[in-house]
Amino acid sequence: MRGADRFQMGKRGESLACRELRRRGYAIVATRFRTRLGELDIVARDGPTLVFVEVKARSSGRYGSPAEAVTWQKQARLCAMAADYLHRHRLDGVPCRFDVVAVRLDRGQPPRIEVIANAFDATR
Repeated sequence: MRGADRFQMGKRGESLACRELRRRGYAIVATRFRTRLGELDIVARDGPTLVFVEVKARSSGRYGSPAEAVTWQKQARLCAMAADYLHRHRLDGVPCRFDVVAVRLDRGQPPRIEVIANAFDATR
């Protein structure tokens, strides 16, 4: 898949993820928040909890499920980016968690969206 196509699929996946999270009662705080280590896809609130959401979109299961792409290395980077976000916004002591939204965009099929709440924690 070309870079431009991958970018468009990622944007569509993030848009679908935001819509699903809102439907579930999350409040979207930020999208595509840039840090020195990379980008947080979505920062949201689920009640009093600040949620850092990683969105993975795939057009097939050829290379595994979207959620499987959130490796321990990616998790470590997400934890560091979340710590940066918390520090910048002076949010010490705020309850946080990490969710993953897996989006399947198979050609000719409706999108399949899976929200994995508390997918991993920062102590791994």
